[in-house]
Amino acid sequence: MPIDIAIDYNLSHVEFTFEFQKIIFDEFNYLFKKSTMTSRPEHVAPPEIFYGEAEAKKYTRNTRIISIQNEMTYRAIELLALPEDKSAYILDIGCGSGLSGEVLEDEGHVWVGLDISKSMLDVAVEREVEGDLFEHDIGHGLGFRPATFDGAISISVLQWLCNADKQSHVPRRRLHRFFTTLYTSLCRGARAVFQFYPESPAQIEMIVASAMKAGFTGGLVVDYPNSSKAKKYYLCLFAGVAANSAEKTQELPKGLDEEGQSVSYSDKRVRERYRKGAHHRVSVKDKDWIQRKKNLARARGKDTAQDSKFTGRKRGPRF
Repeated sequence: MPIDIAIDYNLSHVEFTFEFQKIIFDEFNYLFKKSTMTSRPEHVAPPEIFYGEAEAKKYTRNTRIISIQNEMTYRAIELLALPEDKSAYILDIGCGSGLSGEVLEDEGHVWVGLDISKSMLDVAVEREVEGDLFEHDIGHGLGFRPATFDGAISISVLQWLCNADKQSHVPRRRLHRFFTTLYTSLCRGARAVFQFYPESPAQIEMIVASAMKAGFTGGLVVDYPNSSKAKKYYLCLFAGVAANSAEKTQELPKGLDEEGQSVSYSDKRVRERYRKGAHHRVSVKDKDWIQRKKNLARARGKDTAQDSKFTGRKRGPRF
């Protein structure tokens, strides 16, 4: 004869002690950290939430991250193939706290930065970066005038556009809107270089197809394709051909495949910017620094004192 066993699923009478609550909280915290470590950042939270105040400061103070970011930025600048005899106006897409912008400054370029994370931009302001900063979602498109920039770079950003953080987000539409407005913002013959971490071949195909549909030419440049750790993906795009160029098309650069071909990069500048135990830029206000600041102010349309032989000289004590 079968025996019916009644099971009470009502837990309202169970007393949740402090120890029991602590066990549940610790278990939840462990599972959350584990999922964060194993998942891609874009799968954990939207960028404006993932790069909150704590993460923004940690990202900017990590010397290993700074070294990798600078190395990838130098490679992106190399792929831009900018003229060596003049300063260029560069758009830094996903500028974050301004790490890539400082490399652009060292190379003598003027830059404008976009980022969706307010916390990252706040850190950039604290670090007194020289570029203009905008809080903006690039999936909404860019609002710059036509032919504004001589080039554009982006480090570890493009894969975020392939993720739908809201119900209204359609990755393919956001990519198309972004690339279409970027193409308009670039000068004729300018390049845009994106370093990104693709999740799958299908994602690469979607990104490249959206860029080509917007009018770009170019393609994918893969550095160290046979290495699992050093492999880097760069999307190198061309906004047509310059009017004064004799060539009808631009040739896609080749990827690096040997250690000897790596981009020459030294962290000496990084060590100069960051004192030991204090993570902020060293202020060296010499004549070159003052001249650079004045040129930047003039480019922004501000009233600036004229240059003279006394520019940058130390003033003596007043009577």
